[in-house]
Amino acid sequence: MKTDLEIARASEIRPIADIAKSINIPEVLLDYYGRHKAKLPLSLIDENKIKEANLILVSAISPTPAGEGKTTTTVGLTEGLNLLGKKAIAVLREPSLGPVFGMKGGATGGGYSQVIPMEDINLHFTGDFSAIEKANNLLAALIDNNLQSKKRSLNLDPRSISWKRVMDMNDRALRKMVIGLGGTANGVPREAGFDITAASEVMAILCLSNNLEDLKNRLGNIFVGLTFDGQAIYARDLNAHGAMAVLLKDAIRPNLVQTMEGNPAIIHGGPFANIAQGTNTIVATKMGMSLSNWVITEAGFGFDLGGEKFLDIKCPYAGIKPKAVVLVATIRALKYHGGAALEDLKNEDIPALERGFHNLEKHLENAQQFGLTPVVAINHFIYDTATEIDHVIHRCKELGVQVAVSRHWAEGGKGALHLAEEVIKAVEDGKSNFKPLYNWELSIEEKIETIARKIYGADGIELSIKAKADIKKINKLGLNALPVCIAKTQYSFTDNPSILGKPEGFKLAIREIEIAAGAGFIVPIAGDMMRMPGLPAVPAAEGMDIDIHGNISGLS
Repeated sequence: MKTDLEIARASEIRPIADIAKSINIPEVLLDYYGRHKAKLPLSLIDENKIKEANLILVSAISPTPAGEGKTTTTVGLTEGLNLLGKKAIAVLREPSLGPVFGMKGGATGGGYSQVIPMEDINLHFTGDFSAIEKANNLLAALIDNNLQSKKRSLNLDPRSISWKRVMDMNDRALRKMVIGLGGTANGVPREAGFDITAASEVMAILCLSNNLEDLKNRLGNIFVGLTFDGQAIYARDLNAHGAMAVLLKDAIRPNLVQTMEGNPAIIHGGPFANIAQGTNTIVATKMGMSLSNWVITEAGFGFDLGGEKFLDIKCPYAGIKPKAVVLVATIRALKYHGGAALEDLKNEDIPALERGFHNLEKHLENAQQFGLTPVVAINHFIYDTATEIDHVIHRCKELGVQVAVSRHWAEGGKGALHLAEEVIKAVEDGKSNFKPLYNWELSIEEKIETIARKIYGADGIELSIKAKADIKKINKLGLNALPVCIAKTQYSFTDNPSILGKPEGFKLAIREIEIAAGAGFIVPIAGDMMRMPGLPAVPAAEGMDIDIHGNISGLS
């Protein structure tokens, strides 16, 4: 069996100018990054066309550690819709090097449902992540420079500074550190650390900005810390936001690539969904909706994370509404949530499948709480049995939910035709009537509890002493009307990754609450979640190599 990389490398790739022409983008508007990638100008966004486009959100049930194939399904569905004569475009996130070299080995889809050039996209791509790192770390340098300054000091209390440096790599050793050691010439000693770039506030800001001016304003709104007399200091007080925006002037423009079947795909932004909002940029989604009648986009991890944040944070800020939700389910994940061990997931196990089906039921219920019509996509794996597939189809039909088996990994667009037909039906039925889950004007406690009870199925929340103190500070700063972006494990509805399925009788423990005023949300952190992941015991990087001719191996 060919690897994803071998399949991608063998596929025909068209000049990006041809892809742009297929969606009526003049070549003069392309900023080329080689022959197969290009940046697009924000002038292509047309608010009138956006209103007419059909936006489809692809989410999933709670995943296994390997993921359940949302990106692959998004690409396959896009191919299938185009085969049916619909003008469809995929809008995706950029891969982070942390997961690429850590667990996944790549994040551009799989099999015959990939975006290409696969190697470029998975590695440095067009430099967006690098620009985000530089902008983030410029602010960090300016903060420490102000602490050192005697003439222009803002009187910042080093103990209150919440801003961290970032890098695009899983490196647990950098989570916490002391900087400024070695004497007065090297700065003011203080506690600091690194987050991963995908979880940074600058990434979130890039993804939630509507234009360059909005980006600069949001950068200026970044909360830095407090003075010794308790006054709030923001990035604008350091005159940092202009230079940060300069570094992001190219990064804010979406990237055009193509699918393996020659259809357009826009890839832009890459926030994680378990510790950030988990969706691509507003400008990329709007650009897709300006250029195509059908736009397929994805949100990270399960619907309880990326899906909820897409609908409660991104949609209100962008002023967009999806017409349907595709929930990706795999037989293996359903068995996993029914108690089957990871090593046994290839074996038929109907009792475990039935127990795990309750996880899918909860995600379906959650989608319906937003007024959206869900379509279940059974992402087919070669070891799924007919009995298992029939069981899931039967259970979905009992619930009155549309369902389709999708073989896009093995067959590309042809394997996703049934799924595409069900999605078209869901949109044309017109039953979706999107509405956010909560009002931003509710108290912070009420917003967190609403998500915990309605989306996770919790009996309530438990706030630590630190979280309660954080709420008091947020209220004092006047930031209490922001939406909440809960950082939580992707493997469970609870804050404990080992509690699978559809748990009941639990409370969500909130350890602390971080401020992301520039991004426009606050971040309650549930359980032991961290913003700098670590590498697994056997990182994917150990299986990667390059030969003397420049041929890469090990990406998947």
